[in-house]
Amino acid sequence: MVFSSITFLIYFLPIFLLAYHLTPNKYKNACILLFSIIFYSWGGPKFIFVILGTTFLDYFLVSKMSEAKTDKSKKQLLVISLLMNLGLLFYFKYCNFFIDNINELLGLAGVKEISMLKIILPIGISFYTFESVTYVVDVYRGIHKPLKNFWHYQTYILLFPKLIAGPIVRYHDIADQITNREQNYTPSVKLSGFYTFCIGLAKKVIIANTIGAQADDVFKLSITDIDTASAWVGAIAYTFQIYFDFSGYSDMAIGICKMIGIRLPENFNNPYLSSSITEFWRRWHITLGTWMKNYLYIPLGGNKVNSSVKLYRNLFIVFLLSGLWHGASWNFIIWGAFHGLFLVLERVFLLKVYDKTGKIVSTLLTFLIVVVGWVYFRIEDLGYANHVVKSMFSFNFSDGKFALHNDFYFSFVIAVVFSFFAFIPFTKNIQAKVYGETHTTVSNTVMLSISILLFYISLSYIAALDFNPFIYFRF
Repeated sequence: MVFSSITFLIYFLPIFLLAYHLTPNKYKNACILLFSIIFYSWGGPKFIFVILGTTFLDYFLVSKMSEAKTDKSKKQLLVISLLMNLGLLFYFKYCNFFIDNINELLGLAGVKEISMLKIILPIGISFYTFESVTYVVDVYRGIHKPLKNFWHYQTYILLFPKLIAGPIVRYHDIADQITNREQNYTPSVKLSGFYTFCIGLAKKVIIANTIGAQADDVFKLSITDIDTASAWVGAIAYTFQIYFDFSGYSDMAIGICKMIGIRLPENFNNPYLSSSITEFWRRWHITLGTWMKNYLYIPLGGNKVNSSVKLYRNLFIVFLLSGLWHGASWNFIIWGAFHGLFLVLERVFLLKVYDKTGKIVSTLLTFLIVVVGWVYFRIEDLGYANHVVKSMFSFNFSDGKFALHNDFYFSFVIAVVFSFFAFIPFTKNIQAKVYGETHTTVSNTVMLSISILLFYISLSYIAALDFNPFIYFRF
């Protein structure tokens, strides 16, 4: 079940919100947990038992770890929990990838290949695995005490708005809200949540789906039919599709949680306004960047190392693994290495160059780098991806083997406007007020009317179009 489906919007969400608001306070977590199990089981009934089983084991492992008297015992329990969580992630997501690459080497040596395993990837496994890791590591570090109630921990992991595609919520950011969220359970927060949800739904359905259909049509072309025009249309269309698809989902997740009194961290902050790749990663998928920083970059030594080489090494390793996190395929690893390379180059000299060129030029150059990177993220066939990038800069304008959709123009203009809307302080303040919680009676009336309109327009798009993917569900 996806957020932009008729089933979710017309049936599941209204029934959940009604049930939640009618449920007494002491049973609200049970209501969330019940509906979260139903939500996940709708798309992967077999795998709900994997999540329930690992959360059950994690809860008791971490409880024992917090009670352990010696550092050695604590470390042993930490390692057991990490091996269990990361081992499951490796098995489901990466096992066949490594078997496939080993078989390539065995084939060269003339040795019999290893049989591929019949594995179905559980939805959202990367997201809830990372959240399980935050729980055990945060408790181990003493950042937060373990939850005393097993069902509270289940609620943290299984909270359905963020279960399948994030945001990745660090345990200590939400632990207190699981046990007490009265201060967030106010009319202004609930209304803000509804506005945010409807904006996210419109981002996903009106913009991402329309532009994404155009990107798909371009990348279905054979390699001989890709010229400069089609390459740019495909690359830019996908650039906006993935942003509005993922940020739209994040807005919907944040909005639903606000409606039930839970605040999730922001996941996007106008990333295409970035004037460097370093800034881009402070604005794009913020919760993943925060996770990588706290649980990988800092343990590697971060920037507190005694040489620039070690610093560059740490940056590059983090982004290689970030690419691998997105998918078990070489194109994701190359995408991660691509971003890691530019992060290193910026530390070496590019940031100084950007300072001299000014914000507008550096923003355009950064956007160009990001667009090229998305080509490798989108296309698994590396030969095809290389050809698309080469075509983008070959200035080969043939007759063209593709047609622009009629509704692409409209969605493209909206995508450009809203991607760069907050470039100046005046429009940035407007955006802050739209997503804010301090509305007047007049602004509430305006926002409520616009939100309802966006909701019904989005429903009409969903009913009319068959194209309705969620890109990040595969991760």
